[in-house]
Amino acid sequence: MPMRRFPELDSDEIGVTRDALHAYSKVLGDWLKTVRSKRKHWWHASLRLSVRGLTTGVVRAATDFEVELDLIASRLRVRTAPMNLDLELRGQPAADVASWLHDTLSDVGVDSGHAPTEPEEGSAGFPGYVPVQAQRLHEAFAAVAGELESFRAGIREETSPVQVWPHHFDLSMIWLPGPRIEGQDPANEEYADKQMNFGFVFGDDSIAVPYLYITAYPLPDVLPTIALPTGTAWKSDGFNGAVLLYDDLVAKPDPSVYLQDLWARLLEEGRGHFLETG
Repeated sequence: MPMRRFPELDSDEIGVTRDALHAYSKVLGDWLKTVRSKRKHWWHASLRLSVRGLTTGVVRAATDFEVELDLIASRLRVRTAPMNLDLELRGQPAADVASWLHDTLSDVGVDSGHAPTEPEEGSAGFPGYVPVQAQRLHEAFAAVAGELESFRAGIREETSPVQVWPHHFDLSMIWLPGPRIEGQDPANEEYADKQMNFGFVFGDDSIAVPYLYITAYPLPDVLPTIALPTGTAWKSDGFNGAVLLYDDLVAKPDPSVYLQDLWARLLEEGRGHFLETG
């Protein structure tokens, strides 16, 4: 497997652009929650990586459509069978993007349903949005997504797609070993399914810089006690999970090998606990 390129990311330089794209991705997520039937673990509301950015994939509606955040060209693209429409992304308020998307999809015959035109971010814009930083964010997403796809290919139990969550703007894959948690409503998979989450985020309220994380639910007592490779540490404030700062990963002689070994080791620990205990 060829070594993947992990671009360097400057947390100060990417901040405004990251926040803008986060807000715009929430607009797409709002539409997906409106027009797609619910799937377990909210997989219907997530985005996928495309070769140029983030996409809803094809959405089946009265008029089938796809919406893509093109991070290479900093444009929002709407595609239907007969037409392609796009909007330049320049750091405008998320409300403006939501309004344009609402009008565009309505014009091509897609029922607006309850998709809001006034998202959480409202009328605040993102001065300082830098298109070249959007490209770097896409490169980083693509590098980690490629590693997750390789890792996922070797897992025999159920896994989620590799997907981007609009609410947190993180890339992740969930491993679902199968057993349910005693005492939880089996119809509520969020609380009933044992799981491990392997993910990546560009920084948040918990850790301000880009980082990779591995979490487990419910958390086995043994997981925080295992020795982790240099560069990865267990975090217990804010959330419980193994954390690897993205800068530390990029500095490794072979980031791909380090990441695959880390994920495989923690997966085996989780597999031994979740499957042996049922």
